Amino acid sequence: MIRQPIIVVMGHVDHGKTTLLDKIRNTAIASKEAGQITQHIAASEVPIDAINKICGPALKGSAAKITIPGLLFIDTPGHEAFTNLRRRGGSVADIAIVVVDVSQGFEPQTIEAINILKEYKTPFVIAANKIDLITGWHNTKLGSVMEALKQQPPYVSSELDNRVYAIAGRLSELGFSSDRFDRITNFQKELAIVPLSAKTGEGIAELLMVVTGLAQKFLEMELNIEVHGPGRGSILEKHEVTGLGTTIDVILYDGALHVNDNIAFATQNGIAIAKIKALLKPKPLHEIREATSNFLYVDEASAACGVKISGTGLDDAMPGSLVIQTTDPDYGSQIEQELEDVFKGDGAGVALKADSIGSIEAISKLLKSDGFKISKKAIGKVTKRDVIDVFTSSASDPAGAAILAFNVGVDQDALEASQASNVTILENKIIYTLIDDYKRFVEQRQHDIKKRMESSIMFPGMVEVVPNTCFRVSHPAIFGISVLQGRVKPGYLLMGESGTIVGRIKGMQNDKAPLDLAKKGDSIAISMDEPAFGRQVRDNQVLYTRLSDSDEKMLKGEFSNLISDEEKALLEKIKSIKALARSK
Repeated sequence: MIRQPIIVVMGHVDHGKTTLLDKIRNTAIASKEAGQITQHIAASEVPIDAINKICGPALKGSAAKITIPGLLFIDTPGHEAFTNLRRRGGSVADIAIVVVDVSQGFEPQTIEAINILKEYKTPFVIAANKIDLITGWHNTKLGSVMEALKQQPPYVSSELDNRVYAIAGRLSELGFSSDRFDRITNFQKELAIVPLSAKTGEGIAELLMVVTGLAQKFLEMELNIEVHGPGRGSILEKHEVTGLGTTIDVILYDGALHVNDNIAFATQNGIAIAKIKALLKPKPLHEIREATSNFLYVDEASAACGVKISGTGLDDAMPGSLVIQTTDPDYGSQIEQELEDVFKGDGAGVALKADSIGSIEAISKLLKSDGFKISKKAIGKVTKRDVIDVFTSSASDPAGAAILAFNVGVDQDALEASQASNVTILENKIIYTLIDDYKRFVEQRQHDIKKRMESSIMFPGMVEVVPNTCFRVSHPAIFGISVLQGRVKPGYLLMGESGTIVGRIKGMQNDKAPLDLAKKGDSIAISMDEPAFGRQVRDNQVLYTRLSDSDEKMLKGEFSNLISDEEKALLEKIKSIKALARSK
């Protein structure tokens, strides 16, 4: 049997996600011959007969035969819904709609949504919303944006094109080729941008047409389900409901669940089993957040649908966890493998605390795509124990001296411990921003490390004694030098071309002003206690910095990025001079 594809709506706050879902529901209700739209927990099912009526003949021409029964829209918009709609190795959502305000363009949550979709390899469509706010737009009260455009003044159509091109340009920066939906010839290679108004309904027909066409053409094989097998779904949210206790909202994507079935799911302590006492769905036109009196009690729920489950033992259920009926003989190994996949750390790197399994998985994917490691992952607020663990493990990994806290609290004693141990806690409720904050943290740490290393490591340098610049012969000898390659600093040892150590630079000046560093091309005066000018040091003599073996090793290894190719060649020259001196 083919189930309806699961559609999730994402995008920046105030760009119209909820308004769009409401408009799709209301439009479908008005078009459905049987009356009211079928609603589930956190989801609304738009049947194919309603879609056909809304889209008209355009849909029939988009595919040879429409076999999907309809579209299941997830009513809880945002990344939380999407990341918790998860199955092992991917997302339960088949297609996403990313809502973008045509006036404001891309905002942080827009980019967050697209980055998450890219990591989950979920196909998506751009809904370019609020076209009714374009100056001069005339509300045609039509469901089709293409028909509405025919009634707009030319300058309005031109302005809409400009805004669509701006969105396409931003998508190009993110690595996607895109165009307005009616100009696309290959939907596998280009993202469709559908201009619409969630307020007036103009463009709703084309949006449903594009989503239905994509699902039918590219996802049909993935939509096959086992109708009568063990129920399998994903926990979207967990709630306390008066009279029911702890309940979980589940998107069921395979099989069926019944009252009195036992279901298994993940908790922070492993696998738990609960018995279903009640299955609830909203009454028509009522939503999940309303009172329990507006729910219908059902004996069975079949895929694909959303359902609220009441039962014993649900207190520790984690949002994002796989839910499996225990009649499935492999339920234990499936959930154990899920927990291992999600919470396995790299042994080094940043620590991650988040509000759900879905958030943990999404952030992990994004961090790893940027080359970052994660030492520890867990659900819940940041504790003092977390800070101590990070402090202990970060000694050899300064970039790991941080805890990312996504949508969770921080204990007061954890804050105090972080200040005392120099462990940074980064908090944010937007994944995209949290990861950007961590990137800046790592860059700053690397900058600080570079500065500390530059002050402690001796770098390769080659200087020439400038003729006729001896200001003092000895105790200390003061004379002029020109830096030919590399760099020199006070405290550096200098040696001749034979490897004989001349002495250590005591101080450096330029026009009587003290210097901490001189680089290639600089001409300065230096002072040295050990040599006497005219004996150990003479005019035109070439001198080299005398690096320790450990400095050489570090500059050739982990800190090789701190020196140029010319300095690397000079490092080899210095090494050969030292080797020659040792052989004598």
